[in-house]
Amino acid sequence: MSNTSIQELLKQLEGAKDKLEDEVEAKRDQFNYQMHRRKVVFEKTLRRTHKQLKTTWVQYILGANPLFILTAPVIYAMIVPLILLDLLAWLYQAICFPVYKIQRIRRRDYVLVDRHKLAYLNVFEKLNCIYCGYANGVLSYVRELAAITEQYWCPIKHASKVAKPHDRYWQFIDYGDAQGYVCDLEQHQRRAKS
Repeated sequence: MSNTSIQELLKQLEGAKDKLEDEVEAKRDQFNYQMHRRKVVFEKTLRRTHKQLKTTWVQYILGANPLFILTAPVIYAMIVPLILLDLLAWLYQAICFPVYKIQRIRRRDYVLVDRHKLAYLNVFEKLNCIYCGYANGVLSYVRELAAITEQYWCPIKHASKVAKPHDRYWQFIDYGDAQGYVCDLEQHQRRAKS
């Protein structure tokens, strides 16, 4: 497959992502909420309906599978390495990106914690949503930091198939293309900076 074909597929993929975001935006209209300064605002009648649909925390605990309750400490113990990873990723970006002249990534674009504000969730569901939003956000943030770093230092595709590579991967230099690496490395580094 030629680089032109790959570029065309990447454009189609971007178009599909844009269309998907348009569909999500349409759902926002369907569920009658607005975004104001990164804050969700529901209309009052819908908020009342949400509160009526909430399962109490007592019902939630009594209806839970006992094995789920036993695994909760294992899941929540991961918060310690996640916080450490978050801190180290922030430190890494603060120290290294200015040296490489790579534009900083806004952490807040990746770490989104807002689902706990939904009125139809009980206290345990809200806690779970905070945890999952934080954990997946930190991992997405760190993945983007690693992707930019890879693009800057080693923008070469792997010989083997990669399961779910980051978005930058597809524009990397083909495995075994020594001339492409020598000729295009600076171009990839410039792209990482923008």
